[in-house]
Amino acid sequence: MDNRLLEILACPICKNSLRHDRQALELICEHDHLAFPIRDGIPVMLLAEARSTESERSEAQVPSRGADEQAGA
Repeated sequence: MDNRLLEILACPICKNSLRHDRQALELICEHDHLAFPIRDGIPVMLLAEARSTESERSEAQVPSRGADEQAGA
């Protein structure tokens, strides 16, 4: 994706800047926890096409429980 395009694109919800995830082919809004897909080199900036990144954020913040803790739960 062209860096100039990335500089002018903003989240359609909050108007904040977006982070380009080159591996996942997505534009990420950290503020709204949304990922907008890039298809055929074109960003799809529709809320209906965005996916939530909220679960990724909570998984990263919560340490996984060990087998000992899970057995007792």
